[in-house]
Amino acid sequence: MNLPLGYRYSSVFAGIRKQKKDDLALIVSDPPASGAAVFTENRVQAAPVRIARFHLQQSRGLVSAVLINAGNANCATRTGDRVALACCDALGKQLRVPAAQVLPASTGVIGVELEASLITNALPKLIQGLAPARFDDVARAILTTDTVMKVAHRKLTLRRRAVRIAGMTKGSGMIHPRMATTLGFVMTDAVLPPPLLASMLAVSVKRSYNRISVDGDTSTNDTLLLLANGASGIEPTDKELIKFEEALSQVLEDLAKQIVRDGEGARKLITIEISGAASEDAADRLARTIANSPLVKTAIAGSDPNWGRILSAAGNAGVAFDPSKVDIHLQGMLVCQGGVAADFSESELKKKLDEKECLIRFELHGRGMATARFWTCDLTEKYIEINASYRT
Repeated sequence: MNLPLGYRYSSVFAGIRKQKKDDLALIVSDPPASGAAVFTENRVQAAPVRIARFHLQQSRGLVSAVLINAGNANCATRTGDRVALACCDALGKQLRVPAAQVLPASTGVIGVELEASLITNALPKLIQGLAPARFDDVARAILTTDTVMKVAHRKLTLRRRAVRIAGMTKGSGMIHPRMATTLGFVMTDAVLPPPLLASMLAVSVKRSYNRISVDGDTSTNDTLLLLANGASGIEPTDKELIKFEEALSQVLEDLAKQIVRDGEGARKLITIEISGAASEDAADRLARTIANSPLVKTAIAGSDPNWGRILSAAGNAGVAFDPSKVDIHLQGMLVCQGGVAADFSESELKKKLDEKECLIRFELHGRGMATARFWTCDLTEKYIEINASYRT
């Protein structure tokens, strides 16, 4: 992977997890980076979400370090804010940077007190291990029920010189974003100010992280952070910003799809494409409702070409449309035309639905022009197994 310049990474086992594998990670930017973030819209928000938002405001968008722990969400506890602040203060002192330039992030079990000393005692070793090549170590340390590491990167040429974007994310369950989902950290060495980063992140999130769902549950800890430290010395021109934003969106879309592909218990990645909707909001609502339908997800799990479940789910989206003007394609095969069954080979389609990826196209024929693309996964018995024993 061609990593952005000016970042160092580290991870250690601090004793937060029950199993002995790295559960504390650190990303450091030299020099301090511009930062922008989006957070969960869940009304129940973890302490690190509140503190990270507060620190971004205090530092006016400057970020020197990101401190991430896995195994405990630091959410719905009596000491959450104190723990997050104490860890940021301790790290800031040891790195000799303002505490407000340290952003915390946590993932894991909700409602269990997090002992600050587990983190603060591990900081010297964590800092000592910092190295530019340890990107993957951090990407692995932040995982919880994930089965695979999730990373993506792009390299683009601006002003005849290279600019790099690299991202890591985690997430497998409790995935249904409105702003961000799970934890995601994306770094670039381009020169970009915080306000511009924020606007680009908002656009890119809308077409990537905001278009995925595993189970319809939005986490209390959702944080997606974008850093730009300018280590390349390249500041994109106005024309080049379009090219950079496209590359950023590609990285975020890649990461978001990896989350869905690794959905808890999932065997299939499902892409839902809506066309002909009256507005972008209507297209999004149709796609989101189809994606979150347990009946649709279980039908795909069983390779059952039950297109009626798709039509029924769309009808519950709160979007006005004429069912007699709906066509539905599964795996490129027309299964519903004008709101009624089309002539298709069920046995042939069933074989196509056995594949690891499934495409659902929902077309509205009328005056609408809006489209949407959304990603989800099938729903299997393994999802229940994983979540029935998450704490034990």
